[in-house]
Amino acid sequence: MAMKIRLARGGSKKRPFYRIVAADSRMPRDGRFIEKLGTYNPLLPKDSEERVKMDMERVQYWLDQGAQPTDRVSRFLEAAGTIEKKERSNPQKGEPGKKAKDRAEEKAAKAAAAAEAAAAPAEEAPADEAPAEEAAAEETTE
Repeated sequence: MAMKIRLARGGSKKRPFYRIVAADSRMPRDGRFIEKLGTYNPLLPKDSEERVKMDMERVQYWLDQGAQPTDRVSRFLEAAGTIEKKERSNPQKGEPGKKAKDRAEEKAAKAAAAAEAAAAPAEEAPADEAPAEEAAAEETTE
């Protein structure tokens, strides 16, 4: 039987409250569990002692029996000093997705085209303005 130490959600809509439980990994998230090991209330401030409460003796017992904690529970256990901290490096997390990269390339291409278009008429404009001014001057003298 594959055991997990995980969170089981309780509380009402938009007011979450979690029990930290030891459960068979095949059972549903909020379904049958073997033992309640603690609670987690994410609505409390991070420095509150009531935010995460665990029976550390029972948690250690289940870890010794081979139960695997989920990511969130393993973070609680790392903060409590029960298990060693894991390295969590995900360098691709902050990288934009494919569509965002495509949009950025299109935007850069449009900006470059607009800059070229703005530079080209600016160079030609003084040459075109001189004959237009001469033509306007000739019309006023006639």
